[in-house]
Amino acid sequence: MPEIVHTFEDVEALVRENYESPDLVSLRHAFDLANNAHEGEVRATGHPFITHPLATAHRLAQMRMPLNVVIAGLLHDVVEDCGIEIEQIQKEFGADVAGLVDAVTKLKKIKYTGEERYAENLRKMFLAMASDVRVVFIKFADRLHNLQTLYAQPAHKQERVAREVMEIYAPIAGRLGMGEIKGELEDMAFSYLDPKSYERIKRIMEAKLREKGASISHVISATENLLSGSKLKDFEVNGRVKRYFSLYRKLQRYNDDLTKIYDVIAVRIIVADVEECYATLGILHQKWRPLAGRIKDYIAQPKPNGYQSLHTSVFTDDGDIVEFQIRTREMHELSEFGVAAHWRYKETGMRPVENLHWMEELATIQKTLADKKDFLSELESLKIDVFKDRIFVFTPKGDVIDLPDGATSIDFAYAIHTHIGNTCTGAKVNDRVINLDTNLNSGDIIEILTDKNRKGPNPDWLKFAKTRHAREKIKDATRHTMKSWLASVIRPGKKVEKPKEA
Repeated sequence: MPEIVHTFEDVEALVRENYESPDLVSLRHAFDLANNAHEGEVRATGHPFITHPLATAHRLAQMRMPLNVVIAGLLHDVVEDCGIEIEQIQKEFGADVAGLVDAVTKLKKIKYTGEERYAENLRKMFLAMASDVRVVFIKFADRLHNLQTLYAQPAHKQERVAREVMEIYAPIAGRLGMGEIKGELEDMAFSYLDPKSYERIKRIMEAKLREKGASISHVISATENLLSGSKLKDFEVNGRVKRYFSLYRKLQRYNDDLTKIYDVIAVRIIVADVEECYATLGILHQKWRPLAGRIKDYIAQPKPNGYQSLHTSVFTDDGDIVEFQIRTREMHELSEFGVAAHWRYKETGMRPVENLHWMEELATIQKTLADKKDFLSELESLKIDVFKDRIFVFTPKGDVIDLPDGATSIDFAYAIHTHIGNTCTGAKVNDRVINLDTNLNSGDIIEILTDKNRKGPNPDWLKFAKTRHAREKIKDATRHTMKSWLASVIRPGKKVEKPKEA
């Protein structure tokens, strides 16, 4: 993929367009400092090094990040690479920009160059994210440009960078609800990690576009005419093509049967408010027959990362099945930019950022795992908890609980409360009693059965508990139980029985 070279004038024009009364003097000053600092440096592509911070800043301005973040994007390489002190950045641009540049500088060394160094820098990344999530936005913009220019690097570096993106950066983008960034990261990394599969999916997609492009255009036109005749005043209708890596993974789940995938090309409708979302759904279903079991209401029950939309698949006039996604403008921005949308549209009264507790938990884990060997031993469970595919299950009251794929009722119980987990005696899923080691599925409604007289968890639960949180609580409780039992055993003259396990 050829490099897109941005000039400072490009960045300045975008800032003028996207920001109200921007501080263009500080923006120009940041560019001049970075340009002088990187003078004479050349990237592997042959372009001057300054093209990289310019590309990073340009992407951040596209995302409408606060101008301080854009300025930090211009300066993100000057401290480590050019010998400029962070104190100078603070003096000239303020503490906020200096803090962002300092945090990004500390994250720059995350590389697969030995487990110990990798673990240490991964820990730093989690800590930085928990303290200020804007830092990871700069890393995403930085990494996206690195992927665009990865063609100029040797094969071993291409694989290392791509794997790092696929295993760390893309999943974090997903957990932050940043679907657009996640999709870009995955597709570019996919092209280097499995080029044959990438080309195969590309051919499938191109063929599908040739086959269905005209009919989808017809559906879009028919939908616009349909909605124009309704009371809806402000709406947009457009097509959405599935990302390559997303299609690749879905084909794997369906044994390569493309006929079972209805959202290769979908139609997206953006309306003014929630009421109009449901009105639009009704209008579509009056026109086209919906496919049973394919209506998903993520407005009433949002995904834990904040995603909201109505999904429905319908039979069109020519017998094709087409998926529609219906959402408000705010929902669309959240879907594309996740928590970054909080800063993009803060002035519109958008609800505050939620569901970032997992980052705070990561920070706590990192602080407690001071020893690098301990960190490495826990890295797999961390990957399960944070980076693995998620399922979304419900309490009987309808609260959404976010768990890793493969989680069980025990993980659910401890996610609710430690006491619930410790006193758990059984579980009902969708009103049916199940074994505690049964894997849960997205959409399940789980009720935990408890006994207040229960002394504690069964150590055997460790065999199927998936989350680190559940495993740690089980270990803590069983250690406490055994300690109490041993203390009573050594008390002279007292007859005791070893505690029984349920």
